[in-house]
Amino acid sequence: MSEAATFAMNDVSVSRDGLRNHLFAKMRPEDWDLIAPHLEPVNLKERQVVEVPGKPITHVYFIEIGVVSIVAVNADDHRIEVGVIGQEGMTGVPLIMGDTKAQHSGYMQIAGNGYRMPAGAFAEALGKSASLTALMLKSAQAFMIQTAHTALANGRAKLEERLARWLLMAHDRMDTDAVPLTHEFLAVMLGVRRAGVTVALHSFEQRGFVGMKRGQLTLLNRSGIEQVAGSFYGMPEAELKRLMSEVV
Repeated sequence: MSEAATFAMNDVSVSRDGLRNHLFAKMRPEDWDLIAPHLEPVNLKERQVVEVPGKPITHVYFIEIGVVSIVAVNADDHRIEVGVIGQEGMTGVPLIMGDTKAQHSGYMQIAGNGYRMPAGAFAEALGKSASLTALMLKSAQAFMIQTAHTALANGRAKLEERLARWLLMAHDRMDTDAVPLTHEFLAVMLGVRRAGVTVALHSFEQRGFVGMKRGQLTLLNRSGIEQVAGSFYGMPEAELKRLMSEVV
């Protein structure tokens, strides 16, 4: 992390130079001044919980490096991933909509770092700025589009297509081709048996799409993975670019 990205909480003189989060880059100077004094740098460990379903959201997290998994959980503890968040966005989407409680589980799927801000201070900043609210609503809309297409993939795509889509989404949010993951974790995220994930990954490896060693996948042929994902990947990504390009 650059020196410009390191600062103490309540340091209003912080610069955005070197920061990776796309929402930071899109904020107007006056909106950044509302946010910056409340940001706290945090290291985010693998499996670290950032939101608990049914509980108040205490902080929003702006991701610099790493991936947050948003997982739907029911009363019988059935779980499936419904969305991912990386440096393109932030956690705490319900706060943008005026709610204070998390509806889903949120935890670090891939470790990294970022900045967190108290939920109350974030809500107060939204109340002071229509332009900041507009930016956050665009981000929330992009995330909802992503979750809708995750539902589509879960219901209509074959396992290899879903796995390919997931790998591409993770790769989009990483600064490296190496993705630290286990077969067990992927099975939970995709809502399928571990054995099915293992078979699909071995097929990808045999075709030269990925390299595998314990606890890590390396993407070797992204275009090949995109071909497998087909139409189940791409539309949410295009919509995210469109929505963010409309922010001025």
